[in-house]
Amino acid sequence: MTVWIILGIAVVLVLWAIMIYNGLVTMRQRVNQAFADIDVQLKQRHDLIPNLVETVKGYAGHEKSTLEEVVKLRNAAMTAQGPAQQAAAENMLSGALRQLFALSESYPDLKASANFQQLQTDLSDIENKLAAARRFFNNSVQEYNAGIQQFPAAVFAGSMGFQPREFFDVGEARPQLEQAPSVKF
Repeated sequence: MTVWIILGIAVVLVLWAIMIYNGLVTMRQRVNQAFADIDVQLKQRHDLIPNLVETVKGYAGHEKSTLEEVVKLRNAAMTAQGPAQQAAAENMLSGALRQLFALSESYPDLKASANFQQLQTDLSDIENKLAAARRFFNNSVQEYNAGIQQFPAAVFAGSMGFQPREFFDVGEARPQLEQAPSVKF
């Protein structure tokens, strides 16, 4: 009878450990999926920028330094690795895009261009989706980090390869980045 009780307790402990492990795996996968969602939005944004630059070139070709800066920062953002580095690169790219849109105020023909207006609208839409994807990612990271730090998972999470993840933090420029670019016609 004692053997059956010990065996029953062992089975319950093993099932309990499996449930905790599977829960942590689920949370880790949610974080990975949320980061992939950010990557999708960033790819769309990065694909849109060359079209925007070419459109502006047609109207304001002599604003070469601003256009070159946008392209340079786009390339840097595309090669950034990890949430912290990507956040910093995207922050700089957002600032350059704001300068690019400020140029449109000086060029009425550019501002009136249907192509430019559509690109501005598309970029604004992508920025809104990016903000939502970042919030979802950070929420997933918070749940995951809490999950690996709470007892009883904290006892064995580290030894099973579950390490804390970084938030997608844009730093001091947060208020500017959470606001979509204004589209004025």
